[in-house]
Order: sequence, then C-alpha cells, then structure tokens
Amino acid sequence: MKNVGRVLGAMVAVAMVASSAQAGYGSKKQDIVDTAIAAGNFTTLAAALTEADLVGALQGKGPFTVFAPTDDAFAKLPQGTVESLLKPENRDQLVAILTYHVVPGRLDASGVVQSAGAQTLNGQQLKFSVKDGNVSIGDALVTATDIGASNGIIHVVDTVLLPESETIVGVAAKAGTFHTLLAAVQAAGLDGVLAGDGPFTVFAPTDAAFAKLPAGTVESLLKEENVGKLQSILKYHVVSGRTFSSDVLKQTSIRTLAGMDVAVSMKDGVARVNKSALVATDINASNGVIHVIDTVMLPPEQHSSVATPADLIEMAMERGAPLCSQGNAAG
Repeated sequence: MKNVGRVLGAMVAVAMVASSAQAGYGSKKQDIVDTAIAAGNFTTLAAALTEADLVGALQGKGPFTVFAPTDDAFAKLPQGTVESLLKPENRDQLVAILTYHVVPGRLDASGVVQSAGAQTLNGQQLKFSVKDGNVSIGDALVTATDIGASNGIIHVVDTVLLPESETIVGVAAKAGTFHTLLAAVQAAGLDGVLAGDGPFTVFAPTDAAFAKLPAGTVESLLKEENVGKLQSILKYHVVSGRTFSSDVLKQTSIRTLAGMDVAVSMKDGVARVNKSALVATDINASNGVIHVIDTVMLPPEQHSSVATPADLIEMAMERGAPLCSQGNAAG
C-alpha cells in the first residue's frame, strides 16, 4: 500500500505540473475533445479524430477515459505513418487505433494503478504496469493524469498505442508454439472461422500440450475420416465473444462453441479450465483474445477413447462440482 501511495502521489504531482503549465487545461466545463484542443499539444490527435469521424462520439455523454498521445508521441511513429493513416482508404485502421486509446467509464489514476488492465472501445485490452514509480500503458509512459472533462477524464501518454492487427490465427502463428494447433485448425477447416470477424476467446493448447496426448492421437485426429471428432475438440476450446481472464475467473463454467461447458476453477493458486492450467492470458488479437493452456481439453464423449479411468473420475468431479455449487444436482 505504501508503494501504491507513492505512485499515486507521483502521478498527481505530474498532473498538477501539467495543469499549471497550461491555462484552462482540464476544465470540467469542456468535453474531452475541447479539452484536448485547448491544451495545444494534441493537434495530430484532433485531426485524427476528425478524419475518423469520432469527434461527435467523444463529445457525447460518456463518460470516457482517454489515454491521449501528444503531438510528440505521433511524431515518434515511422515517417509517413500519420499521413498514411489520415487517408480515407485507411479509415478503418485509424478508427481501430484511436478507439484503442479509449476506455468506457471514468478510470482515474488510482484505478489505473490498482488495475492490471482495461478493455477499450476497440475491444482489445490495454495492460497497465508500475515500475520504479512510473506508470505505463502498454509501451507508453503516462506523463500526466486525471485531467478532468465534462464527459470523462484524460491521461496523457508519450507513445501512440497500437492494437494487435493480426487475427487469432496470425497471432498464434507468430508465437511459434502452436504448430500442432494450427495444423489441426486447418485440417478441421476452421482456419477461416478463426481468421474471421469473431470475436472469439480461444483456450489455446501449446505444442507441448498436444504432445501429452497418448501416442498416435494427434496423427489419428488429423486423418480426413476423423474431421468431425477434430472439429468437436477444437470447438471445445473456443468461446463466442471476448472474455478476458478477469471475467473468466468470475464464472464457474463457460459455454463453448461445441455446445458444452468447460469448468473454471482455482486449484492450488492456479487458474484452470477443466484440468488445463492457464499459463498465459489476455493475448490480444484483432478478432478476439487468446488464453494459453498446458493440456488439451477433450469433450466428454471423446474422453473415454484417450483417457484413463482416473482421468474420467477427475473429469466428472471437475464438471460436477460447479453444477452442485449452482444447485443443479440433476446436472
């Protein structure tokens, strides 16, 4: 708590310096857009909002929290980037970037420091961190905080935040640890789906997770005659919509695209989905979010062909406990 207090004190001090340096900066009588324009060092941001047709939205009721990049922040982008983004044909990309700087609701400095992250209007999540008394949003350093506006609050950042532009399939391919999963997705004919609009939440087993299956299982599933089984297994790892880890852990079970639930639990301090431990969470993709798991999850009707009796008993207990907790004894 003492560290949090010191960080908050530093953030407030930065905000006071910024406010005193610019008359009228942060007047609660002005909306977010007018407040930024009055500051004088957000001309590129204002131009971008105009080109993206987002001015009206940020002048709306809100409230919004905006992590606002200065002109110097935009100047740090590779030469020609801003000019390219402001072209009409790149409007969708510009909107994606700008909405990645906006969080619905009013999140003040204390809320930022005490949170791991927040979901943006873009759909993707920003990650917050504190180190050596400095607060970072992704790769950006927060240089001023808690600048009030009539419809929200502004925090100033020194770097433009860039959302993930790759789909779930692209992000998994770049990671280099999901070769088996990607091969399975392609064999099942689901690569187009997971590269589509979504959004989806994917509990993604690593290559090491697939290697834990009994010998020959993966090779068998990749055969054309077993495409139905493979699709069922893969859909058992996918949830419709974006569900970040903080929301996953609020639930006891989640319905998958396979039409069956997976159980959510904390065991020995480790978050689990069925028997699978979550080893990495909240990996952004343009069309969803990825959580990495260490064990392949098998739908109940396929569990018996690759599981031991002990596995079946443990699986039954894991699926039954949340149902009992919900008062669903019959289930």
